Amino acid sequence: MKSKVFGGLVLAGILTATGSACSQKPAALAEVPELSGMWSGVLNGAIEDMFCDWGWCTDVGRERLADLLDDATNDERPTIQLFGEAALYQIEHYVVPRLTPAGRATLGVDPADDPGFLLCEPWGFSRQIFAPHQLQITQLKDRVELHYGTWDARRTVWLDKHAAPRSAAVEPSGLGFSVGHYDGETLVVETSGIAANFAPWGWDWSSRFIDGKHSAELNATERYTRSEDRDRLLLTVTLNDPWSMSEPLVLKRVWSAAPNEQIYPDKDCERPHDFIKGSAAQ
Repeated sequence: MKSKVFGGLVLAGILTATGSACSQKPAALAEVPELSGMWSGVLNGAIEDMFCDWGWCTDVGRERLADLLDDATNDERPTIQLFGEAALYQIEHYVVPRLTPAGRATLGVDPADDPGFLLCEPWGFSRQIFAPHQLQITQLKDRVELHYGTWDARRTVWLDKHAAPRSAAVEPSGLGFSVGHYDGETLVVETSGIAANFAPWGWDWSSRFIDGKHSAELNATERYTRSEDRDRLLLTVTLNDPWSMSEPLVLKRVWSAAPNEQIYPDKDCERPHDFIKGSAAQ
């Protein structure tokens, strides 16, 4: 496959303010993998990593993108167009075949029906973990804190589940209840107790982070590790929901180290007054 480096892609909302330094891991955690710090968009580097930055990707999608890049007839096509084609391919050839009839019936959600758009409601788990913008990780002795630039959302991964507030593991919630452990160089997170919600299964590189739904049976295994050059944070998520999936989905996400970026409180969401529905069918 021909080597191609991608730089200078500008997408609405992907550029963020700078200012704070990376978080430092306490000395007591020297034996665990160093994941703490600020991570953000892959603006330069391997084009395949860029594809896995603005939302989720799959191995099927990456392979399709590689084939498109190898095809000389695509040399003059915009890279963003190739991303879109590879994204649609992975939806049609990987995601949809793994959905149950009930899951497939929920595809085709009109973005105008998104509660985040209509009501300024933060996203649920299955969308939040793939959200654009920054992810700040803080590793502590008994837990790992995840802070997202999108919606200013926060999650706690309990390394000692007995240290978690009792209520956190009882009632289903938007982001669920997460426990984790270290496996060599990887942080492994198991999440359950996720309330039924909209999903990003039909995401297609068109800035739509909604399509499909999952039930309250959804559970996930997240694996966070760093690339060999230490400059990338790699996430592989195995999602399972017997109601919407006939077999688990394995989705991926990539961030770059961004020690000078900062997350600001999300205070700018305004409920729309004038909009046109039906864009999902266009």
